[in-house]
Amino acid sequence: MVKQLVLVVEDDEMIRELLATYLEKQGYEVLTAEDGEEAIEKFQLNSPCLVILDLMLPKVSGEEVCRWIREQERNEVSIIMLTAKVSSEEKINGLKIGADDYVIKPFSPDELMARVEAVLRRGGQFCQKISHEGLTIKPRKGEVLLNGEKLSLTKYEFNLLYFFMENPDVVLTREQLIQQIHPHADASIMDRTIDAHIKKLREKIEEVPSKPKRIQTVRGMGYRFVK
Repeated sequence: MVKQLVLVVEDDEMIRELLATYLEKQGYEVLTAEDGEEAIEKFQLNSPCLVILDLMLPKVSGEEVCRWIREQERNEVSIIMLTAKVSSEEKINGLKIGADDYVIKPFSPDELMARVEAVLRRGGQFCQKISHEGLTIKPRKGEVLLNGEKLSLTKYEFNLLYFFMENPDVVLTREQLIQQIHPHADASIMDRTIDAHIKKLREKIEEVPSKPKRIQTVRGMGYRFVK
């Protein structure tokens, strides 16, 4: 099962590491950022399902990061604001600009984990994805993004990429790939078709298709998606 990815944005190192530890124990994959600029960069590259966002950040404020996420039409991403700002007005403003929940410091890690589970239960089913180095596939939505930009893939290209990304660093034979996209096809014909699909897929996801870094040929065996 693919883990849900959480981005923790917090300039206090102790709090940042505490949250990462708790989230990993709960089975989430975790990325961290210590300022708003780093948060936007990691968000673009990794497309997390949830952002735990401190508001008082260096370089770019948490409010600005939240607005930026929502301006990207990323409404499937859950945002929990984490802040020492305690007034009702500030809380209302945080919810208005796009937060799903608002947690006041100091906080109980157990309570925060319960809130994480709650917001992902409400919206996380739309956020099933696999991401690596700027390449993200969303199987439920049928979308593939490269550095935040949507790619146009055929059904066969999409299914191949999904199979590769579900099995990173595993050598997949042509026979396995054929079974994935054409289970009843003639294998002798489909060998060439698989190669053609992979050539087209490389043209869409590789920086230099002739020297692929993501989908590599393993001579005499098949192909491997390198994570």
